[in-house]
Amino acid sequence: MNSSRSLRRVAAAFSVLALTITGCADREPEAKAGSGSGFPITVTTPTGDKLTLDRKPEKIVSLSPTATEVLYAVGAGKQVVAVDDQSNYPEDAPRTKLSGLTPSPEKISDYAPDLVVAADDVNNLSAALDKVGIKMLVLPAAKTLDDAYRQFELVGKVTGHADEGKDLAKRVEDEITKIVKDTPKPDKPLTYFHELDETLYTATSETFIGQVYGLFDLRNIADGKDPSAHGGYPQLSAEKIIEADPDLIFLADTICCGQSAETVRKRPGWDTLTAVKNNHVFEMDDNIASRWSPRVVDLVRTVADAVEKVEGAG
Repeated sequence: MNSSRSLRRVAAAFSVLALTITGCADREPEAKAGSGSGFPITVTTPTGDKLTLDRKPEKIVSLSPTATEVLYAVGAGKQVVAVDDQSNYPEDAPRTKLSGLTPSPEKISDYAPDLVVAADDVNNLSAALDKVGIKMLVLPAAKTLDDAYRQFELVGKVTGHADEGKDLAKRVEDEITKIVKDTPKPDKPLTYFHELDETLYTATSETFIGQVYGLFDLRNIADGKDPSAHGGYPQLSAEKIIEADPDLIFLADTICCGQSAETVRKRPGWDTLTAVKNNHVFEMDDNIASRWSPRVVDLVRTVADAVEKVEGAG
């Protein structure tokens, strides 16, 4: 289930260009760059570090699919010059061969960014970029919905779209709150299994995904005695799942692994499960189910629809 950094570099070149065009030698490019946008700014990142940006970034590289979605959602899409090879939403994002898993400082520098956003500081990428004057913002996987909301606001602030970031966070939170409020609560707690891949890896209630299900008081069959074990992403056996007999099964591996309600039904012994017999196996978009982006609203709506279907059938 489941990635973007900050850079800065060509400020001097832009200043020289501005002076050349205007012919105004005593004009201060710093003031022009920060005018009306709240820059320079210093923010505290989710990793606890301080990040200072002297001016609004005009060339952004995203190395995380979630960060790419957030950048566009806060209105910074026109500033994005390159995104990694896994960023497939929105469709018009400038997708490249850049990798967020094995990032190359040299290839990133080719885009002359002044902000890079990533989900992790792989191989100490931030230090390598810092050597060439590029700063990096790390947005690690959110553990809670509140973490996601804070990231929306932070991305808005560092890209010069502070108001849009705040509005996005509030809008997403309000939509989720309304969906949960409008969804009938089950008469008795429903159990579920969330499948990450066909080898039966899953997510417990301690994860971001698990929190979404928790909004509807669903019980996770993967929790066991320690929901935080294995980082919240354990691998279950088919025997354990059959023994637990979940009321609902959610498939977050329809794209990556070609799984469907039909393939689940054909698994040995799975046709006896309550979820399978009652047609309560729900197919998800892998990308939506694995990202803490604004599209988490769609994930919440999918779970709400599933709960309503079960309650309606009951």
